[in-house]
Amino acid sequence: MQYWYVVQVIPSHEKKVKKNIEEALVSKGMNEFISEILIPTEQVAEVKRGQQHVSEKRIWPGYLLIKMEFTEESWAYVKNVAGVIDFLGGETPSALSEKEISNILQELEERKKGVVQKHKVQVGDRVKITEGVFINFIGSVIEVNHEKGRLSVMVSIFGRDTRVDDLEFWQVEGVSADSA
Repeated sequence: MQYWYVVQVIPSHEKKVKKNIEEALVSKGMNEFISEILIPTEQVAEVKRGQQHVSEKRIWPGYLLIKMEFTEESWAYVKNVAGVIDFLGGETPSALSEKEISNILQELEERKKGVVQKHKVQVGDRVKITEGVFINFIGSVIEVNHEKGRLSVMVSIFGRDTRVDDLEFWQVEGVSADSA
């Protein structure tokens, strides 16, 4: 019976490890033990130089999921692939429960449907301006344009609310309510 396991790998080597496991499956006779390998990813959008770029980001850097029948041979095969650190659980790895893997697979399907914004700035957030004429002013976000990577912030200057337009996401940083 095959179950899902979590394998820890060298961060940023997930694709290479997956490829290495898959390439030798047939030649090592492991294709009947290992049926699927997943690298949990999502599409993330960010604006660079006025252009929106979408890239694939790993949800759990340094980890991949593998569906396999756990035997001494299959365990040793995976552990000895270059880039694999160990199974989650070490000497006695336990499979993910049906509920856990169901939730994970459902979440991955949901994430495939859309693109996540790298900068999670929302209207109403308190931010500190870190670049430009209004450096160090703290205000509230009043408008966000994720497609253009720009936002507007309302700050108080000499006791008057002033709108600061056309700020880029990298020109502000979030502040907590108690530091404002």
